[in-house]
Amino acid sequence: MAILDVDAVQAFVAIANHQSFTRAAEALGTTQGAISVKLKRLEDRLGQKLIERTPRLVRLSAQGAVFLESARDFLAAHDRAIAGLSSTRRRFALGIATHVAGSELPTLLARLNAHDPALTIEVRLDNSRNLLDAFERGEIDAAIVRREDDRRDGEVLAPEHFGWFATPGFVHRTGEPLRLAALSPSCGVRDVATRALDAAGIAWTEVFLGGGSSVVADAVSAGLATAVFSCRLAPAGTIEVSQRFGLPSLPSSEIVLLSTLSDAKSREALRTLATAFREHRPPSA
Repeated sequence: MAILDVDAVQAFVAIANHQSFTRAAEALGTTQGAISVKLKRLEDRLGQKLIERTPRLVRLSAQGAVFLESARDFLAAHDRAIAGLSSTRRRFALGIATHVAGSELPTLLARLNAHDPALTIEVRLDNSRNLLDAFERGEIDAAIVRREDDRRDGEVLAPEHFGWFATPGFVHRTGEPLRLAALSPSCGVRDVATRALDAAGIAWTEVFLGGGSSVVADAVSAGLATAVFSCRLAPAGTIEVSQRFGLPSLPSSEIVLLSTLSDAKSREALRTLATAFREHRPPSA
């Protein structure tokens, strides 16, 4: 029976997560050569080729894809065993923008808890602008938000695309103001939408202003208004209506991870969260 080496399995999982020997080495604080040696040691011990590598591509082999989830479970069990030896718990405050968090959020947090059971995470849900302000004031240690204005810092997790959504039966009569369901005035998506309408010379009126994302979704689903949503988070039963009503196109943005955390364990936890976010995030329309 093969006996697994923790460092070698960790190297394999890092390569699988980052699809790059270079980025895997950076994540583990080692060199590309050391990562390659550990992977070869693991493959020799298992008698299986786990990673296929070409000058342009790094990907899992069929055997590597089968082994990956078990490898993650192995590392999680190892971390739990080590964490059980210490009574010291760590914590940090994480802000997640409400328009970024989808149905996959519980899965992401569960993955994070499995990675480091000794870490307590205080999650705060709010819009991106409020979370950025809280991050600047030091009230939260990390934030997953939509990029605001010209701010260029943070690790890019994914692109974010927006559209105008309404029910198939929504009626907008020519000459009448567009009925727009919008979030609070501090919401950046609202600003983008209203500026685009003004620039296109399209009259609009707000309904259900400031009711929160669930109220906005209910108003749109009921056929009472149109609203701007991320293409991956639009309410079920709605369709993109920009061409139908001649509405302006909307600029794309990016979802970014900001952090002031400096200790290695917390930063590794954030890397786990970022990887899980990319893996579980549904594709944008």
